[in-house]
Amino acid sequence: MARTRCDVIPAKAGNRYLFAFFALAYLLLSFVPARSVRAADALTVTSPDGKLEISFALKSNPQPYLPGERAYYRITYRGVPVLTDSPLGLDFEGAPPLDHDFEIVNTDRHSHDDVWTNPFGALRNVPDHYNQLRVSLHEKQSPGRRVDLIFRAYNEGAAFRYFLPQQAALEKFTLMAENTGFYFARDASAFALDLGRFNTSNEGEYGRTRLNLIKPASIINLPVLVDIPGGPWVGLLEADLTDYAGMYVGGVPGFENALVSKLSPGPTRMDQVAVSSTPKTSPWRVLLINDRPGGLIESSYLILNLSAPSAIADTSWIEPGKAAWDWWSGSFARNVSFKPGMNTATMEHYIDFAAAHHLQYMLVDAGWYPAKDYTHPEDILRYVPEVNIPEIIAYAKQRGIKVLLWVYWGALDKQMDEALDLYAKWGAAGIKVDFMDRDDQEMVNFYERLVRQAAAHHLAVDFHGAYKPTGLRRTYPNLLTREGVMGMEYSKWSDRVTPEHDVTLPFTRLLAGPMDYTPGCFNNATREQFKPRHIEPMCQGTRAHQLAMYVVFESPLVMLSDYPESYDNNPGMEFLEKVPTVWDETKVLNGEPAQYVTIARRKGDNWHLGAMTNWDARDLDVPLSFLGAHEYEAQIFADGTNANKDATSLAISTQRVKAGDKLTLHLAPGGGAAVIFTPAK
Repeated sequence: MARTRCDVIPAKAGNRYLFAFFALAYLLLSFVPARSVRAADALTVTSPDGKLEISFALKSNPQPYLPGERAYYRITYRGVPVLTDSPLGLDFEGAPPLDHDFEIVNTDRHSHDDVWTNPFGALRNVPDHYNQLRVSLHEKQSPGRRVDLIFRAYNEGAAFRYFLPQQAALEKFTLMAENTGFYFARDASAFALDLGRFNTSNEGEYGRTRLNLIKPASIINLPVLVDIPGGPWVGLLEADLTDYAGMYVGGVPGFENALVSKLSPGPTRMDQVAVSSTPKTSPWRVLLINDRPGGLIESSYLILNLSAPSAIADTSWIEPGKAAWDWWSGSFARNVSFKPGMNTATMEHYIDFAAAHHLQYMLVDAGWYPAKDYTHPEDILRYVPEVNIPEIIAYAKQRGIKVLLWVYWGALDKQMDEALDLYAKWGAAGIKVDFMDRDDQEMVNFYERLVRQAAAHHLAVDFHGAYKPTGLRRTYPNLLTREGVMGMEYSKWSDRVTPEHDVTLPFTRLLAGPMDYTPGCFNNATREQFKPRHIEPMCQGTRAHQLAMYVVFESPLVMLSDYPESYDNNPGMEFLEKVPTVWDETKVLNGEPAQYVTIARRKGDNWHLGAMTNWDARDLDVPLSFLGAHEYEAQIFADGTNANKDATSLAISTQRVKAGDKLTLHLAPGGGAAVIFTPAK
C-alpha cells in the first residue's frame, strides 16, 4: 500500500496535527475561485492517437494582436506547431465584441468512440472517435454574456465551435461578424478558390498562392488546402452549417500566414450575417490534418461525423446511381429517326439508352416547363406540350428507370409544397435544383427546408449553382450530390477545365463532399485539338482520364453526360456500366495536388482504381497491397499507345494480380487509367 504523509505523524500527536492540517486546507480552498484553472493556464485536449493537440488559454499578447486578455487556441501535430495563438470572438449589433475580458467558469471533458454506417458515401463503416474539451466563459463586465467554446480532437483533425447558452443578456441577437482566426505557425502555401466575393456558384480554379499574399480584403472560398513545408497538410473547412451564414476567409492586417473568418452577408445588409436567438451553436470550424495530401481525402468523412445523424428513419427508397442526361450534348444525336431536342422522343431515347446499359436514372434538364430562360420560369407546375412529363415518367418506369426533373430554385421556393406534391404525383424520383448562387443564412435555410420536404415526398435532390457541402447529406441522405465546382460544362464555352484542374479537385473541393462534376465526355481531345463549343462539345484529356473520374470523383449520383450514340459500341462503356457510385472502403495510393492522383475504392468484393494526371505524361508503379489475401483479375482501361495524339485511344487488357504486386501504368499527357479488380475464380 502506498504510504502518505499522514502515515508518519507521531501517534500521540496525530489528532492535533490532522485537525490543523484539514483546517488549513479548508481555509486555503475557500480562497480558490470556482473555475478550474487560472486564466493564464492552457487547457489542452489531445486526439485519441496522441498526435494532435488543441490548447486554449485566456492571455494577453503583444501587438499586432489586439490589446487585453483574450481567448486564443493553438494546434500542434506530432509536436510541431500548426496554428499559433489564434483569436476567437463574435461581434453583435448594438453591443461590444464578445472576444475579451472573460473568466473561465467551468470546463468539461468527455470522449466518444463509435462507428456508424453510411450506405451513401466513400466509406461504409465510419469511425467517430474524439476527445472533447468544453470551456465555459463569462464576460466579467456588463452585460455579462456567456459563451462556450467546444473543441474536439480527432485522429483526422481538429474541430471547434461556439455555443451561446440561453441567457437574459443575449436573447435575440444580430450577428455582425465572427472573428475566428487561423494563424499558421510557419510560412505556407495554399490551394485557394479566390472568386473575390460572397455568394457565388463556387465555380473556379483552385490556384496555388502563398498564404502571406492573401490580403485582408480577399474573400477566399472554402475548402482551403494548406501545404506547410515539411508537413503536415491542412484542409480548412466547415461542418454542420445550419441556420447560419457560410464561411469564407481573408488575410489579417499586420500578420503573415494568418487567415480570419468572413461570413456571407444577407441579401439586404452587408453588415448582417445571422439573426437568431439563444441557445445557439455555430457551425464547426474544421481542420483536416495529415502527413499526406491523400490522407486528407481518406479522412474527409470527418465533415459527416460533425453533422447531425439521419433525420430520415427509412432510407430504403433512396437509390444512388448513374444517370443519362440530355443537356451536355446540346440537342445533338447521330443516326436517329427524330429531331433531337427538348421533346418527348429525345427523352425516351435517352431512357432506352439508360435501360440498355443498366443505369438508374434519366435527368430531364431545363426546358420542360414554360420559361423565358433558365432563371425566369413562367409555370413550374405545367409542362410544355413538346415534353410530356407524365408520359416520359410512365415510359421510364416500364423500362426500370427513374426520372429526375430540373427546376429553378426561386420558383420552387415560392411553390414548394405544390411543386413537390405534383412531381411526386407524376412519379418523379427527384429534382435537380439550380442557380441558388448564395450561402447566406436565408439560403442555407432554404437548402435544409427543401431537402426535408423533398424527403417527405420520397424525392432525391441534386443542387447546382450551389455552395460547398457541409455535411447536410448525413442528416438528409436524399441529398445525393451537388455541384459547387467548375465542372465539365465549362468546356462548352471555355478552355478552363483542364487535366490540371481535374487533379486538383480531389485535394480541394472534394474534401467537403460529393461533387456533381458531370463527367463522361467521349469526345476527348488533346490540348492542341480542343475547342470550346456548345454542340457536340469536347473535353480536354484522354478517354481513360474521363473513365477514372468515376472512381476519383466521389458522387452517389453521377451523370453519363454525352449523348447515347457517343457511348454505344465505343471502348470504355463497359467500365461505365460496371462502376459503382457508393463504396465500402477508400484508399488514396499516391498523388500531389495539381499533379496526379490514384485512388482505389472497394464495393463488396470488387475494387476499382482510378488514376489521373495533368498535362505531364507519367509512369506509375501502383502497389496493390490494398487487395488483401486473394488473387484478382484486373481489367485495365488505359491510355492507348497513341493517346498523346488521339485522346480517344483506349487500351483494354486483363492480367492476374495479387497484393504483393505492383501495377505499372503509363499515363499520357492529360491521361489516366481505370481498373476493375474482381476476385479470381
